[in-house]
Amino acid sequence: MRLKRLFVAVVIVSALLAGYVAWPRRADLRAFDPAEIARLETAMWRDYYEERYGALFYHLYQSTRTQFGFSPMKSLQIAISAAEAARTFQPARSRQEADAALPPLLVYYGELSSAAPTAFDVEEAARLELDWWQARREAVGPRDYGLTIARVAELTYGRSPDSGIWQFGIVRAEAMAYRDARGAAITASDWSEIEAQLARAYRSLKASVSR
Repeated sequence: MRLKRLFVAVVIVSALLAGYVAWPRRADLRAFDPAEIARLETAMWRDYYEERYGALFYHLYQSTRTQFGFSPMKSLQIAISAAEAARTFQPARSRQEADAALPPLLVYYGELSSAAPTAFDVEEAARLELDWWQARREAVGPRDYGLTIARVAELTYGRSPDSGIWQFGIVRAEAMAYRDARGAAITASDWSEIEAQLARAYRSLKASVSR
């Protein structure tokens, strides 16, 4: 009898846990806190360049779960696709090789689309994302690929061209260029500066998409 009650309790707890993990949330891409998402993105950049893919996955999960409000299950799916795209792209040495990262990016933007203010073209967003990733490899200036970053934001948030979103894209790109310029000699102080730049970029984005 005691074993039966224990079994029933385990089943109930498991069902409640499964429900919590999978139950749909009202996620919103506009719900982020600029300072916190800048902190998480800085951590993700460090993870990527230090090839700590487990940590990258964790911070991706945290960003979608805490900043956009996705369910644990959905956050897991988004983090998996984003980490796969990053890991696939990293060793690529040509645009043809980089195209292997497109399928997980399509999954990533497809999952994000459920929290967007309006419907958007998932394939276009994924291709533009890959475009600016590759542009950095081809020594394109940050102000140029920053406008591609801004275009991705305009798509996903359903916004018309906007100076605040342009500033977001360019400042975010400049933070990337700052990191690239320091390379292997990057310091903890440099990472703090990158986080400050990203916070400025995300404050600009927040102001634009909240209107």
